[in-house]
Amino acid sequence: MISSFVQKLPKVELHLHIEGTLEPELKFKLAERNGIKLDQSTPDEVRESYDFDDLASFLDAYYDGMNVLRTCEDFYDLAMAYLSKAAEQNVRYVEIFFDPQAHTCRGVSFDTVIRGLHRAQVDAEKNLGIKSALIMCFLRDFQAEFAMATLMQALDYKNWIVGVGLDSDETGNAPDKFADVFARARQEGFLLTMHADVDIKDSIEHIRQLIEEIKVDRIDHGTNVIENPEYVQYLIDNKVGLTSCPISNTWVSDGSKIKLVKELVDKGVKVCINSDDPAYFGGYIGENLQLVADELGSDEEFLKLLCLNAVDISWASPSLKEEIRAEIKSC
Repeated sequence: MISSFVQKLPKVELHLHIEGTLEPELKFKLAERNGIKLDQSTPDEVRESYDFDDLASFLDAYYDGMNVLRTCEDFYDLAMAYLSKAAEQNVRYVEIFFDPQAHTCRGVSFDTVIRGLHRAQVDAEKNLGIKSALIMCFLRDFQAEFAMATLMQALDYKNWIVGVGLDSDETGNAPDKFADVFARARQEGFLLTMHADVDIKDSIEHIRQLIEEIKVDRIDHGTNVIENPEYVQYLIDNKVGLTSCPISNTWVSDGSKIKLVKELVDKGVKVCINSDDPAYFGGYIGENLQLVADELGSDEEFLKLLCLNAVDISWASPSLKEEIRAEIKSC
């Protein structure tokens, strides 16, 4: 149950995979529209099939779910469903990850994906009052050459994309595999973020590559940085924030990592709370903030600080940041 305070807090979400917002009901609707037969017979059966214990088992279901996304209308409906839910939870601004390679590799054009998402962004801002930006993610288990080709495709839509990211299976796919792609993305004016998933093999080495070689502007997940005080200080000194996702952490690791979040915030790292893939993990940003409150017995000031951190490390305009900061502080 989300408390009234958590509900009314103005929120900024920075770690949200739009494909991970595909609720079973919408999955069935899109499957019927596109003439696709699903393995399950009901939305409840789809939910019951979610039994993840690590990142790999989650990704199997995640990529399977995308098969129903075929047309601009499908991507529009997907984004509008999330943005409507986010608006209900008083999200004021969101930076949305999307995975074009997961669609182009199965014959859906880049243009189809981004036009559907962009139209939803425009309509949601007009009708729901929620502002948003797109972050294009590369799939790290594909070749770097595929990522570079996708980056080249994206240049025709530069005005619609604020930054680039890196997600999917990190095992055996270190950040430096994509160093040239991200260097070119920076040259093209994109901001940079990458996933540093929790408790994976070589986690600290991957974080080293992110901050020393790639020089990202933000890190997604990344709480393992606590293992290296030098890197913690780097994040503080260079204002590199972390986007933590407590509920998804409970599915793919040994816990929510909320205590690590608190420890990092107390040291001065800008950490914020997000929902990751809420349709699969069972909680949007409101539920994730509520889990923080429940686990820590957090007072309202700490929850406000987490929301202010999200504003600070976001890529929103300075004027929008000031507007949302004022709203949070007045809660």
